[in-house]
Amino acid sequence: MRKNYRYIAVAIAAASIAGSLTACSGGAEGEGAAPTTITLLMADPPENLEPALEAFEAANSGIIVEYEYVPFDQYNNLIEQRVGGGDAGVDVYAVDSGAVGSLATKEYLVDLTDDFADDVESGSLPATSDANTFDGKLWSVPLWTSLQYLYYNKDLLDAAGIAYPSESLDEALTYQELAENGEAAQAAGATWGFLFDQINRYYQLQPLIESAGGGSGVTGADLLTADINNEGWVDAMSWYSALFADEVAPRGIATEQMAELFAGGQAAYIVAGPWLVTTNKKAGLARYGVAPNPVWEGGAPAMATGSWNLGINPATDDLDASKELIRFLSQSEEGNTAAASVNGTAPTFNASFDLFIEGLDTLDGENTAGMGVLTSDQLNNIAVNRPNSPGFTQMTDVTGRAFEDIRNGQDVQTTLDDAQDELQSLWDRLK
Repeated sequence: MRKNYRYIAVAIAAASIAGSLTACSGGAEGEGAAPTTITLLMADPPENLEPALEAFEAANSGIIVEYEYVPFDQYNNLIEQRVGGGDAGVDVYAVDSGAVGSLATKEYLVDLTDDFADDVESGSLPATSDANTFDGKLWSVPLWTSLQYLYYNKDLLDAAGIAYPSESLDEALTYQELAENGEAAQAAGATWGFLFDQINRYYQLQPLIESAGGGSGVTGADLLTADINNEGWVDAMSWYSALFADEVAPRGIATEQMAELFAGGQAAYIVAGPWLVTTNKKAGLARYGVAPNPVWEGGAPAMATGSWNLGINPATDDLDASKELIRFLSQSEEGNTAAASVNGTAPTFNASFDLFIEGLDTLDGENTAGMGVLTSDQLNNIAVNRPNSPGFTQMTDVTGRAFEDIRNGQDVQTTLDDAQDELQSLWDRLK
């Protein structure tokens, strides 16, 4: 088992920049030379990448990977401190979908176009190539992608006399139907009717807004013109507000607890990713099913996608070794399959994705029957990426606060108008 990892917190990161965390690098070439050590900075626990890094080191005896784990809520700050500060102790790091444009604009990423663009375009899922491209150039390579399903509790629907959802994209339940069905399920004994896994985050709510005709909220040639208070946004957020006002979904419960509520048998429906299967199995949820992501009544279907990608710090002292690592993890069947073997998130390399699809139907017996075809259908037909705006980080902060305010009962139009003004003010400083 690999032991080359560290748990890093922002509180100690500033002190470490001077050198205590800097990886050993650049050993001399030739027989008997010391191996090159490169650092991979991620916001995922080390066990998720352990099989892939073991395989990489076995295939590349001259390279050792030191894994540095940073909790998600501290990750962006650490990137600003270390990559923004020119710290050569970070070689490769995780790049969140949607943040590519911002990081590229700040010159925090190596341009990978010449070395990787053709391979990524031909070898990876189409949406993942788009997610890593900004201003016509490829800045990072895909590692995982995500998608969302509508999970439903069969026992709670049975008690309410509600039919199970269809597995066909053409017959996806509408958000409006889900709110009504959720109330009916509550009347028959369910604690909650309908949940979002990431209940107040842009990633989770973008498809609701897009399906309602609101767009991504980003316009303009430079992707720095905000549009988060148009009619579609207001309609979607008015529905969202009513979900909590009518107590179909809970206020005062953190995002991190939503999956546990469903897995514990308390909710009739939840929109969540494939990782919920693991949570359901651990909790012993006996009877549930998986259906397509919901659609707005009369709107176009849309489903969130994107996950962590891999980029290279321009300050790295080991560019070649860093490229070898990201090529193995992203653009090889062995590496990409191993990288997705622990956490259940979809791999992005086509051959690895095909293997992933084959195994989905049997993840949890009858509960996940048909999940493989559904996964492929959704990713190929209704997936939407987060916008690669240079100001995406500010957007997630501003909209996240607005979503939470609306969830807690503040007026939808006023909240969105205020958020629009705040976001545009922040973006104007980037122009």
